[in-house]
Amino acid sequence: MTLMPVSREPTDRDPLSAALRPPIDETEEEKAHRLADEEAAKRVSLAIDEAIRLEDKQRKKRKLVRLLLLGQSESGKSTTLRQFQRLYTPNAFREERVLWRAVIQLNVVRSVHTMLDALSDIRRGDVYPSSTYTSDPDSDSESEHQVSLPYHLDELRRHLYPLRHVESLLIAKLVPPNEHEATTLGVGGSNSVNGNVSYYGSHHSQSSRVFHHQEVFVRPGASWKLRSTGRPQSAGTTGQETVDESQTVLHHCCSDMVALWHDPVVRQILRRRKIRLEESPGFYLNDLERVTSLSYFPSDDDVLKARLKTVGVSEYSFHMEAGSETGTEWRIIDVGGSRSQRPTWVPFFDDVNAIIFLAPISAFDQTLVEDRSINRLEDSVLLWKEVCSNKLLAKVDLVLFLNKCDILASKLKSGIRLAKYVRSFADRPNEPETVEKYFRSKFSAIHREHSPIPRKFYGFCTSVTDTTTIGGIIASVKDMVIREHLRASKLL
Repeated sequence: MTLMPVSREPTDRDPLSAALRPPIDETEEEKAHRLADEEAAKRVSLAIDEAIRLEDKQRKKRKLVRLLLLGQSESGKSTTLRQFQRLYTPNAFREERVLWRAVIQLNVVRSVHTMLDALSDIRRGDVYPSSTYTSDPDSDSESEHQVSLPYHLDELRRHLYPLRHVESLLIAKLVPPNEHEATTLGVGGSNSVNGNVSYYGSHHSQSSRVFHHQEVFVRPGASWKLRSTGRPQSAGTTGQETVDESQTVLHHCCSDMVALWHDPVVRQILRRRKIRLEESPGFYLNDLERVTSLSYFPSDDDVLKARLKTVGVSEYSFHMEAGSETGTEWRIIDVGGSRSQRPTWVPFFDDVNAIIFLAPISAFDQTLVEDRSINRLEDSVLLWKEVCSNKLLAKVDLVLFLNKCDILASKLKSGIRLAKYVRSFADRPNEPETVEKYFRSKFSAIHREHSPIPRKFYGFCTSVTDTTTIGGIIASVKDMVIREHLRASKLL
């Protein structure tokens, strides 16, 4: 038998083991240093493993709820978020009320500008009933002839000229200089920040009129709040004695704004143009004397009604300060509702506990701002169908808010008939209760027919600006979300 020569090379040819193997000519001193370094590295590794283990344990114990707000633009998503903050983080909500004053001031100015824009193209029929000036059979066409503005309205327009400067100041407060484009997103036109809008003159360019139908956009986050007035020192009456230039001008223009809003000719023009300011977010024209007071401090209701549009997706994280779930962390994601922003929704469907979908049913006679050919109610129905049928959301609870029921009731009371716009409503009574029941049935049927797997339907008729009724609804939704979250986590 032939014996194989004994190899002095190591039998383990793994390159990693070879790299970690101590040098053959290692001295005792080098060996001591190496062992000490390895021991220190091991301690660090064990510490990291323990930290990860503890973090996982804490995460399992911690109550984390992710809630997504969906719906078209101006459906009430931001207001719903503020209602959550008002109810469950009341201290933080009160602290920030004063910071909304600049937004409310801008809402007032924009409402006045909408009325002034409507006066830029006044027709004979806007001022004079046809029977008082002609018996011509062609009076209908003659009523569309342009006429000069009545003297008293021309005077009001001149008196309100300082609001142009106020608007520039407020936009500068809310939008940083390096985000100038945030004031020009929308239909197009000029920008009053640059001082190139002359909408108070007797001749109005198309671009200047278009500008006032745009909105001011801000980026997600609280940076606009810091720019508006700075952080308040405490809750309560903080900022109540602080009088800024914008508030001073609004105070001096108050009587003229009131006169403009209540003028019968202006009201007639707004009706003919189908401009319903009272149905829009950020409407304060019925409270001008209060909101233009030099000592004005925004109330909860004022903050909830304020209109400020954000660009992009915002995630708000807060811990409950009140109620039985004190300490629970909530992450509420508020996404943009315009058609161009909807593709950004999908990434946020992952790991969401529940979705609140807002459908403004009062918008049955309105069209989308971004596409005038699409009815807003029809858009909400199609969007709801897409959300219900999405397989990524098959196990997610969907909560439907049929929103703006207060505006719906006002419309129906004024004589606007739903059947004119929704033929399937047929000859049912044109009453709020009947209409709400009809819409709830229609949306429930879509939920039942298009959900990938059967799930319970949660539907509420809401007016999210109404603090009296929405509190109970949000409390019910919160309890439902927590209960389902615990069940999914196998803690219930």
